[in-house]
Amino acid sequence: MNVVILGATKGMGRALARLCAERGDRLFLLGRDAEDLARSVADLGVRAGPGPQVGFAQCDLEKTETFETALTAAKQQLGHIDAVVVTAGLFGTQEQLEADPELTERVLRVNFVSTVLFCEAARKLLLTQGGGTLCVFSSVAGDRARKPVVLYGASKAGLSAYLNGLDHKYYSSGLRVICVRPGFVKTGMTAGLRPPPFAGEPEQVAREVRAALLCPRPVVYTPIVWELVMTAISMLPRAVMRRINF
Repeated sequence: MNVVILGATKGMGRALARLCAERGDRLFLLGRDAEDLARSVADLGVRAGPGPQVGFAQCDLEKTETFETALTAAKQQLGHIDAVVVTAGLFGTQEQLEADPELTERVLRVNFVSTVLFCEAARKLLLTQGGGTLCVFSSVAGDRARKPVVLYGASKAGLSAYLNGLDHKYYSSGLRVICVRPGFVKTGMTAGLRPPPFAGEPEQVAREVRAALLCPRPVVYTPIVWELVMTAISMLPRAVMRRINF
């Protein structure tokens, strides 16, 4: 596959990029930090062995003017793009966000507005070539409003709704939309937080997401146990949700 990844220098995105490189996929990385990108490209070059060079371009979710230029660079190097994957995003605990309005605004803007605008640019590019896969990391936090993730969850709920609508509208045109909904995964983003018993690892997420790229389906919960957890949570009455802290 020819895969473009926004957010491949850290966490789940880095694990996915490494797995794709090891499996022989051609990659083009997008990210905001040129030094991080260069280090990731060198790492992937070792893992991939002889073959086409991994390309990269700077693309910052907080700078919408970088979107089209970065995607055009990816198109020029890869030719046909099979998949665009978006793993980048921001996180803050409920306590951090309530105490810092500027951080709250940034998280809401990046996770929803900026990500949607990037997806729109990617969607247009993929449709001009007849279709492709747009795979975007949202979160189980967006499935249902919960006390510990009121603000972060709202940003992801909006993103999940957008991706759902995109699937409805453009499926017949050849666009395959995958909304990845990770549960708790042990990454730098969750460092310092107490992991639940079923916390996932980035490498596990990478395996499940790459399998979904090969056989696209609209929603991917990872680790898979989170699909059962969120199904149960979605059935709880409002009165119960007011009392529990999950």
